[in-house]
Amino acid sequence: MAKILIIDDERAIRNTLKEILETEDYEVDVAETGDAGLAKVGKTSYDLVFTDIKMPGMDGIEFLEKSQLHCPVIMISGHGNIETAVEAMKKGAWDFMEKPLDLNRLLQMTKNAIAYGSVRTELKEKTEELQQIRKQVGARYQMVGDSAAITRVREIINKVAGTEARVLITGENGTGKEVVAHLLHEQSSRANGPMVEVNCAAIPSELIESELFGHMKGSFTGAVKDRAGKFEQADGGTLFLDEIGDLSLAAQAKVLRALQENEITRVGSDKTTKVNVRVLAATNKDLPNEIKAGNFREDLFHRLNVIPICVPALRERLEDIPSLTEYFANQICAEQGWKEKTFAPKAIEALQQHDWPGNIRELRNVIERLIILAGDEITEEDVKNFA
Repeated sequence: MAKILIIDDERAIRNTLKEILETEDYEVDVAETGDAGLAKVGKTSYDLVFTDIKMPGMDGIEFLEKSQLHCPVIMISGHGNIETAVEAMKKGAWDFMEKPLDLNRLLQMTKNAIAYGSVRTELKEKTEELQQIRKQVGARYQMVGDSAAITRVREIINKVAGTEARVLITGENGTGKEVVAHLLHEQSSRANGPMVEVNCAAIPSELIESELFGHMKGSFTGAVKDRAGKFEQADGGTLFLDEIGDLSLAAQAKVLRALQENEITRVGSDKTTKVNVRVLAATNKDLPNEIKAGNFREDLFHRLNVIPICVPALRERLEDIPSLTEYFANQICAEQGWKEKTFAPKAIEALQQHDWPGNIRELRNVIERLIILAGDEITEEDVKNFA
């Protein structure tokens, strides 16, 4: 049940409002002065506050400034006080009503204000939850190592993250292209917006357009309701198109149009929707060769390849294996609640002898296997047996 506070020095107004709102199943408190209202909001959480503007002592404007309420406040204004009411709205009031009060407008305004307050509270909770998730994700997406190869990548990220430039991230499978994309987002001005990821290789070609651009109810079998696509979901944030080289030519044409026009059209609709999205793309394919083979659009390639970042293979940065091993070992033990394990120097050397065709993803899997199967100190022999 929503809780409402009414502040008005006129007893008739207070009682009438209280009676009307209680018949609508609201819980209602009253106060006859701004000071009394301030005392009540200091002790009780309300979903909505009505306050008169002109009152003896503390008036409604002063109450609004001192209370700093997070719930909607509706100002009640007498004739000739409209300018004051508008000023109050500039200072944070949700709306105002003139006396004499209109019953229908009062009830509709009450309903709308409480609904607005509820949505705002939910959004605040979601934002706090998102911030917590970002902290966890931030710990997950870290670029570990100080080799010259990875330092160059880190320097490019630092230079371009704060811009709106599109970035094409290339490299072998398992090198950490997703990490680069997340770091670009987290260090950008869009960090408070959504980061939406699409694995273009994992979605069937007949569904990729719906996935990217959304669809309207009834536009195809199984489209039981309207659905926003990834471009709309990423509005105000970043869209990461992973494995962009696997996108069909038809879908490539629509992505190109979306990048050119900053707008999309849902499947089954003729209405365009503006989107504000920064696009990052990644691929393990040689796109210039794919262009020659007729598998990838050259114009889309140039749209995406504003800033190219090539993530080095692990065999090109073997000097990073000691720090990567320590990072993964600590991460895995913490996730599983296990006692931390150490790697003998000879074990690290043995890991550096491997060519790592699966790159960092393979290294992490090996580290996890060694932690599970070996003793407290992982030896060279353990690496030879289990890696």
